[in-house]
This record gives sequence, C-alpha cells and structure tokens, in this order.
Amino acid sequence: MRLPACHSHITMNCEQDFGDGGLGVTLTLRLLMHGKEVGSIIGKKGETVKRIREESSARVNISEGSCPERIITITGSTDSVFRAFTMITYKLEEDLTALVANGTISSKPPVTLRLVIPASQCGSLIGKGGAKIKEIRESTGAQIQVAGDLLPNSTERGVTISGNQDSVIQCVKLICTVILESPPKGATIPYRPSPSPAALLIAGNQVFEASEFAPHPLYSVTQGGLDLQQVTEQSFM
Repeated sequence: MRLPACHSHITMNCEQDFGDGGLGVTLTLRLLMHGKEVGSIIGKKGETVKRIREESSARVNISEGSCPERIITITGSTDSVFRAFTMITYKLEEDLTALVANGTISSKPPVTLRLVIPASQCGSLIGKGGAKIKEIRESTGAQIQVAGDLLPNSTERGVTISGNQDSVIQCVKLICTVILESPPKGATIPYRPSPSPAALLIAGNQVFEASEFAPHPLYSVTQGGLDLQQVTEQSFM
C-alpha cells in the first residue's frame, strides 16, 4: 500500500486550500473505528501503521484497550495529516475490495469513516440552516451526518462520512477547513471508548452478560466497563 503520486488528483493541495503557510498549521484528526478496522490499520507486527507514520511524517496514535471501538489520532502539519488519512482510507478501500474478491460480500459497500469532533465546532460544520453541510455533500458527493447526541462522557460528537475513497478524502479536507477556521470553544472533554456493557463474562462453564453486574462497584468505577479478572475472582470464587 503506497500513497498515490503527488500529481494525483486525490492528493490534497494544502497550500491552495488553507492559504499561504497552511502547511505549517498543526491539525489533529480523531477517527473512531471498530476493532477489525483498527487491526487492519495496525497491520501484521505493526508494519502498516509504521509505514503510514514514515511516509506521511504524521504522528499516528491508537488508543489502548480491548474495546469494540478505538480512537486513531493523527496529528501534524495539514499536509502530513492528509497524507496519513489518505493512506488509511486507501487501506480500508483495499479491505472492502478483498471482501468482494473472496466472496465474503457480493457487492462493495462505500468507505465509511467516523470523525470525532468537539461539539462546539459542529455548528460551523452544519452552517446556518444546514447550508454548509449541504454544500460539502454537493461538492464532494459524499454522505455526511453529524450526530445529534454527544458521545458518552465527552463534549464531542461523531461525524459519519461515507462514499467512494475520493469523495471521502475530499469531504474530510473540507471538514478540516471548517475546523481550522472555527476553533473549539471552551474546554473539550475527549471521548474515550469503554468496553461494551453487553460484553460476555465467561466463568467456568457459565456465561453471563456484563449488564447483569451493573450494580457491581467496579462497573460504575470504569464507566460502563468491567475489570473482568477482578469481577471473576470476586463473584465466582
């Protein structure tokens, strides 16, 4: 997997889009992904994410934990962030193509990504009467939806984007233009995925739903997650 050549129509011209000196602006993108997608981005022995870091020069960090969802944070100059994002989008496209090729699915679905954005910036993204988000949809051909509710225990919202790889990349570029022009207001409480409350606990030959242990003190301490080892030791000894 390699980033397309610089003359490709897919590569972002950040100087043009962000004005003079745009390449020097530090940008952070946060992506919320499912475990299988994250595994693909990490690659065997971490080779894929290492290549993304090296070829883009962006910092790419992946949240820890055995959660159904994880956060991929991309930070750097606008140019390096978009290079990393483009490589990630291409990897997801490759995975979808492979699923069709091996018969796992009959037709290829659109590339779908979810950004995590401070709620205070979402108004600018939507625009007055929805004008801005409509403009982005029409100019890129991508579908974009801003969640109405905050992500749990945070002041951030999910922004879901889907379409072919070109339209998704262009859509995110326009979203980031809005983000750079409208900094977040006040303090941002970042979203941190937690283990699914519906996770199953296995003890001996019995299977229990984690939701059965909602009153357990460990459940509230971890905000919806369970320390499996401690619960197992305390509840099933």
